[in-house]
Amino acid sequence: MNKKCFIALSLSSILLLGASCSKQLTALSSDNFNVNPSPLEVEGLMIPATVTGQIPAKYFQKNAELTVTPYLVYGDQETAGTPLVLQGEKVRGNAQVVPYETGATVALPVGYKYLPEMIKSNLWLAFDVKQGNKTYVLPRVKVADGVVATATLADAATVKPAIAPDMFQRIITEKVEADIMFLINQTNVRANQINTAAMKEFNGAVKEANEDARREIKEINISSYASPEGGLKLNTRIAEGRESSTKKYLDQALKENEVSDFGALTSDFTAEDWEGFQRLVAESDIQDKDLILSVLSMYKDPEEREREIRNLSSVFDQLAQQILPQLRYSRLSATIDVIGKSDKEIMEAYANDPKTLTVEELLYAATLTDDNSKKAEIYNKTASIYPNDFRAYNNLGVCQYVDGDFDAAKRNFNKAASLNANSKETQMNQGLIALLNNDFDTANEKFGNAAGLEELNDALAVYYINKGDLNAAKVSLGKSNSNNAALTQILAKDYNAAKNTLVSIEKPDATTYYLMAVLGARTNNEQMVTSNLRQAVKLDKSLATRAMNDLEFAKFNLSNVL
Repeated sequence: MNKKCFIALSLSSILLLGASCSKQLTALSSDNFNVNPSPLEVEGLMIPATVTGQIPAKYFQKNAELTVTPYLVYGDQETAGTPLVLQGEKVRGNAQVVPYETGATVALPVGYKYLPEMIKSNLWLAFDVKQGNKTYVLPRVKVADGVVATATLADAATVKPAIAPDMFQRIITEKVEADIMFLINQTNVRANQINTAAMKEFNGAVKEANEDARREIKEINISSYASPEGGLKLNTRIAEGRESSTKKYLDQALKENEVSDFGALTSDFTAEDWEGFQRLVAESDIQDKDLILSVLSMYKDPEEREREIRNLSSVFDQLAQQILPQLRYSRLSATIDVIGKSDKEIMEAYANDPKTLTVEELLYAATLTDDNSKKAEIYNKTASIYPNDFRAYNNLGVCQYVDGDFDAAKRNFNKAASLNANSKETQMNQGLIALLNNDFDTANEKFGNAAGLEELNDALAVYYINKGDLNAAKVSLGKSNSNNAALTQILAKDYNAAKNTLVSIEKPDATTYYLMAVLGARTNNEQMVTSNLRQAVKLDKSLATRAMNDLEFAKFNLSNVL
């Protein structure tokens, strides 16, 4: 080859190479991309997805730099996502390199904070190219249509806050006791023993209960004892004699007080009160008491016990003076039921003079009505009469929360917490307020403090749905039958469980029927879709607009429903 031809060939090669290097990137199409999930779907408070692109072989010029920016377009607005930068083999940079000869698979994570208007939207990719000293733009490509926003039906506002319970008991059982003491080896009831303060109180309580229509004597019992000294036969006779004399005395006392209406009069005796002996020794400061207790544990036979203890001559005198006399007695006990006010009486008292009611009666009164405003009135009155009881403020806040007055509810929950920082009910309710405001850290802290409350299950389900953790939401449900519980099950694709939950809701509302329609759509049951949407829209007309734009119902004709 001559020199002239070589020069010409070389020049031709350079021109061809230059033409190859300056060739612009061509437009891409939707066929080059797929999106997962498609359509987009709300998880937590975000719209997350991954766009996967196939860059074909011999497409990406070696000197090109391509910036791919995802845009979610809704109405006349758009929100940009985080861009992905790709570069050719000859570009100096830190972006992902796309080989010219082979092309590459690229992944672009996208995420947008969900807004209600995004339910009707499209995902577009924009392409900005820098090639040498030139910059240009490729046509945008639409890669996804719409957003499934079913997860946004999770609503902290619908969670039932926790009521701090009253301790009202219709019947309170009281027990009054008195002891009659005896001298050693004696069985007669002495006059000084029936005139003690304890016996006077006992007889007075029994007499008062007999005369009070709200008190009922359920049982009177006599238990008589002998101290564990001397032979078992003797002690048996003594204990039995004390039982007999005590019963004789009590029969006479009941007769004198005209007490005849009671459940039962029972009596028994214990020949040797070793149990009482052990207890009294353990509580005493007697020298060598540990040795005495050791003897009791070593010997179970009463005679052996007594013999070994008597052998402890250094302490037996102390036992005879301090312990044994306390074991020569008869104990009288009366079990009395105190019958509280009826529901009618409580409500009448509230109407006439609430101050005559105890705090427990007032708190209980609020449970006797289903009218939320009446409940709030009673709790407000309770707070004014008993301002130091946290339950009145907590429960008033519950009523306000149910009414949607979240600011007032927050104030009362905080007041309750200032009076009782350890109340699980109040901690949960403060967590609900935090959840309403998307303050997940505070909500998590408060819910942790309320662990164990049954009411917490529903709140936790909403918390975890909003955090995008369906597994945790499902675990948290417990036995909750609520819209939020059913929603969790739908999102987790546990459709049988969701249906069982929805049909078990005591007071179904618009959201209940809307969720049933979603369930129908996911199980391809058109009749379930249409019938439940009709009922949902009947209860809440705003759901008609949502349903028209809801991709859950995209394949169904709703013209006759909405």
